[in-house]
This record gives sequence, C-alpha cells and structure tokens, in this order.
Amino acid sequence: MLRELADEDVPWEQVHLVQVDERVAPAGHAESNLTHLLESLRLAPLRPEQVHAMPVEAPDLEAAAGRYAATLAEIAGSPPVLDLVHLGLGPDGHTASLVPDDPVLDVVDRDVALSGVYQERRRMTLTYPMLNRSRRILWLVTGADKVAMLPRLQDADPEVPAGRVGRDQALVLADRSAMGEKADHDWSSCRERIGP
Repeated sequence: MLRELADEDVPWEQVHLVQVDERVAPAGHAESNLTHLLESLRLAPLRPEQVHAMPVEAPDLEAAAGRYAATLAEIAGSPPVLDLVHLGLGPDGHTASLVPDDPVLDVVDRDVALSGVYQERRRMTLTYPMLNRSRRILWLVTGADKVAMLPRLQDADPEVPAGRVGRDQALVLADRSAMGEKADHDWSSCRERIGP
C-alpha cells in the first residue's frame, strides 16, 4: 500500500507512521514487520523521525510497551486517536497480534500490550481500546485461507479476535479468493464498507 501511495499527493511532512504490531525479533530479521515496512517505505518521502518502530529489542518489554504508548500520545493526543489503521485478517481470525485465546484480548487499560508466544514469537500489539478509537480502519484481506473468517469479520463475530474491532468507519477490501471466488486480484469490485 505504501509503495502505491508514494506517487500520490500525500502531505508526507505531516505523516507519522506507527506500527500496529511487531514480533519480538532482532532488527532486520526476516520475520520482523518493521523489516518489510522499511522496504515498502523506500519510495515514500518520510524522514526517519516520522517512522515509530515498536521497541521490541528492549530488555524490559513491559516498560517498552508503556514507552510506545507514551509515544502514541505524543503523536496523536491523549488518549491517542490514529487517523488511519491498516489491518489484515489471519486465517484463524487474528488481527494485529490479537490472537485467539491470548490474554492480550482482554486488555482494556492499556493502548499497547504484549501477547504470549504465537507462531514461536511473543509480540507487541496495539490493543482494542487503541484500535477502536481510530478515525478510520482499512482492512486488506487476501487469499483463499481467509474465506471462513471474512464473513465472521463482517458479522462482528466476537468469537474471533478480528470481530471485536469496531465497525464504525471501517472499510474492508477483499480479493476474490478471500471471498471464495476463483480469479486473480481485482480490488475494484470487492469493496465493502462496514459501519455507518
């Protein structure tokens, strides 16, 4: 998405990019979301101080999560309200690092928290309170492995983590394979707005 936006008329000097979640992994690791994010940003004219990485290399991860929450408040007010959050949907219904059966799903008193081990790594993630204060949420859902979860997202099924993210001001873009259709990606006919 960022690669596509690089050539658009975006007021880049006013943009701050924060992470929704991150695996606890060393800098530059292939599993790090930041590694892929920085690669996507090569063409976007953002200064390093406009990109706010989750501090997952800190020795005290709980304290680091608190510091990241403070960074969000500096950027986006108190309580922080993000203008746009980009989310994906996992085949198990997770989004961000809000994963099934993890205690992080019940965190309501912090904007940033730590998950348990999921797919062999702990993660730092924005929590439901933070996500649900966002002005807009953009869901990008791709792949046939999401067919079972896409309707549960759209129905706000609270039994899957993604279903607990607020529907107000949310837009879902799903490719044909995520909708159970056999065709390559055609975003133009696969949009659905959820919320008012």
